[in-house]
Amino acid sequence: MSSTGLVTGDDGRARPAWASANPLLRDYYDTEWGMPVRDEQGMFERLSLEAFQSGLSWETILRKRPAFRVAFGAFAPDVVADFGDAEVERLMADAGIVRNRRKILATVTNAQATVRLRDDPDVVGGLAEFVWSFQPAETPAPRTVAEIPTTSPESLALSTALKQKGFTFVGSTTMFALMEATGIVDTHLVGSHRRGTSGVWSTDHS
Repeated sequence: MSSTGLVTGDDGRARPAWASANPLLRDYYDTEWGMPVRDEQGMFERLSLEAFQSGLSWETILRKRPAFRVAFGAFAPDVVADFGDAEVERLMADAGIVRNRRKILATVTNAQATVRLRDDPDVVGGLAEFVWSFQPAETPAPRTVAEIPTTSPESLALSTALKQKGFTFVGSTTMFALMEATGIVDTHLVGSHRRGTSGVWSTDHS
């Protein structure tokens, strides 16, 4: 591993250490992480999984993702918004997912808030458009792992705004991770083969 934190794989491509060894994480890094998510259902899924990840490894969440999708109706907000006590107890008994009652209840609450956003007179569009409205003027350009931020003024503002709209489990650090995962900021290390590939940021910012 270089001093920057990048590892050159057997394919000659440079990746951060966390995405280098495990095939599941490597595939996620190469194909999905940091790519733009602009649809409501996709953004709601990412928001939900980031909340479930709190205190756990992302590998754990990725391994359980297929089970999460089955358990939460493919993260269709209208479906999850209608979950009641019976569905919550079903989820608490589902060993395929993370059985944390607070996080499960937060997901239901956030689905209901997502549905309400559609008709919010102060919001143009729905959840995805609302989250993207907090895109910063420029993206970080970290050259080492130590330079990668874990929060930002925009993620704090997004966190505050979502809480005002009735969302929960949306702290500023979790929201920064969401912004990284959905392409709103590009925190791929300069030198990574994925830097600048989202199409969101020009090479001037990479």
